[in-house]
Amino acid sequence: MLRFILFGLALISLAACKNELAEIEALTDNYSTNVETAKEVEILYSDSAQVRVRITGPTMLYHLDRTQPHQEFPDGVNVDFYDAEGLVTGELTARYGVRYENRGEVVVRDSVVWKSTEGEKLETEELIWDEHTGKVYTKKFVVVTRPDEIIYGHGFEADQNFTYSRINAIEGRIKVEEPAEE
Repeated sequence: MLRFILFGLALISLAACKNELAEIEALTDNYSTNVETAKEVEILYSDSAQVRVRITGPTMLYHLDRTQPHQEFPDGVNVDFYDAEGLVTGELTARYGVRYENRGEVVVRDSVVWKSTEGEKLETEELIWDEHTGKVYTKKFVVVTRPDEIIYGHGFEADQNFTYSRINAIEGRIKVEEPAEE
């Protein structure tokens, strides 16, 4: 009789440990083994022991997909560019960024702004950097602001140092006049 009671209690306790499938899936989604998460990220790229690029972001997700591994910055990304003397030559900010390792391609989206130390500024919704060719481009609408003019167009192409650039399908150009001295 005692064995029967103990067996009954064991069955009741096992029946009480029932989990809903949705609860289990939600728990496993939070602990994906295919994605590594890093907070307050800083990545430095160098050439001949000279830092050329510094990338920072509040969150980086590293997707370990075998066919298409990529690093994603879902909470925004900031990129500083340096010259051979270690001085900042430009800065790029965006609300989203992703780097596809196998394709050698970096895509930044949503409120993309690139500024140079010479006073140039590029604003667009998407900018792509092809690491293999060293080209930076977009087919989206762009606004380029220089100290003496503002240019509107659809499409932009530059080398990765932004020393050469071209705006496609220019829609308008506004000459900025110097204020008259009194």
